[in-house]
Amino acid sequence: MSVPWIKKYSPKHLKDMYGQSSAVEELKSFIQNYKKQKKKAMLLYGLTGTGKTSSVYAAANELDLELLEVNASDFRTEEQLNLTVGNASQQRSLFFKQKIILVDEIDGIAGREDRGGIATLQKLIETTSYPLILTANDPWDSKFSGLRKVCVMVEFQELDFKDMVEILKKICSEEKVKADDETLKTLARRAGGDLRGAITDLQTLSSEKKEIDRAALDELGGRKQTESIKQALVKVFKTGDPKIAINAFDNIDEDINECFLWIDENLPKEYNNAEDLARAYESLSKADVFRGRIRRWQHWRYLVYVNALLTAGIAVAKTEKNKVFVDYEKTKRILKLWMAKQKNMKKKAIAEKIAAKTHSSKKEIIQSALPYLQIIFKNDPKQAELMADEFELDKEEMEWLVK
Repeated sequence: MSVPWIKKYSPKHLKDMYGQSSAVEELKSFIQNYKKQKKKAMLLYGLTGTGKTSSVYAAANELDLELLEVNASDFRTEEQLNLTVGNASQQRSLFFKQKIILVDEIDGIAGREDRGGIATLQKLIETTSYPLILTANDPWDSKFSGLRKVCVMVEFQELDFKDMVEILKKICSEEKVKADDETLKTLARRAGGDLRGAITDLQTLSSEKKEIDRAALDELGGRKQTESIKQALVKVFKTGDPKIAINAFDNIDEDINECFLWIDENLPKEYNNAEDLARAYESLSKADVFRGRIRRWQHWRYLVYVNALLTAGIAVAKTEKNKVFVDYEKTKRILKLWMAKQKNMKKKAIAEKIAAKTHSSKKEIIQSALPYLQIIFKNDPKQAELMADEFELDKEEMEWLVK
């Protein structure tokens, strides 16, 4: 059986990590200077496939440390965490080495179902004798507020698709896979910053023959949702026949909300005539009105109107179809919303720390104190350092106040 390429080409050293130089330096420094650290755990966070887990393995290999990995999705209760992480955090290494304890994917710890899991992790962090590294996609959920206070927070940025292309090229070279630059660029873009997913797709595409092209990429089963929605958009955008368009979304594995986002993102690229575009957006807005009525009143019979306006309505809005090929793209709105949420949650996390120290409400701190703190942090580094120490702000929180 062939070795999965995500394992075969996993970085062995931190210098091999692409696009995360600042994050991996913080990780290495934290581990090397662990005994001097005020906080005994580090929380690595960012989108899937950006290298959070790989960086911990690379650090363990580079620093010759034993690594114990626990997936939080599998060990979620107080008892399970104490038996695994708890024991490992106190026992000496079997090989008489220093060690790292990795608790991967803490997003997998639910709220009510796994009661006590997050609180147990916080207690283990306070008593651990070894560096404890946690990973999460979204650490700003309110259930993680206690963990954020006791962890050094380090963000892994979304990978640039150009870096992903370079990695895919190297793998193709090693595996003797023939692939042109455009095909690899398309593969990287479709992965949406998920390098792990892109490498898996590359291996899948080249499993039968050592060559991939655009045609093979279009047949890829691993991204069927994206491909099928694009085919559906062709039926809507490239036809003026309402009978063809109205069935466009019948056989795709996407919910109606995703269809709205795809239509909204790609309409301006497809409809160049201003009047056509206006009519198409009017149809889209009417579909959204009916969608709102479904949410508000649970009148699901309106779904037929939503579908008709979203497909046939938009198809007949144009006077003639655009003959130019358009590469439809997934909406960037979700990413923008996620980034806005990240920024807002950082603000709340800072306010939470200050409120606890000043016996104030979080809301009051956000409204009254944060604007003045930002001025101090921008203009008086010495005073800012003293305040950061008093309020136990980490490096990222200090950087946010300076922005």
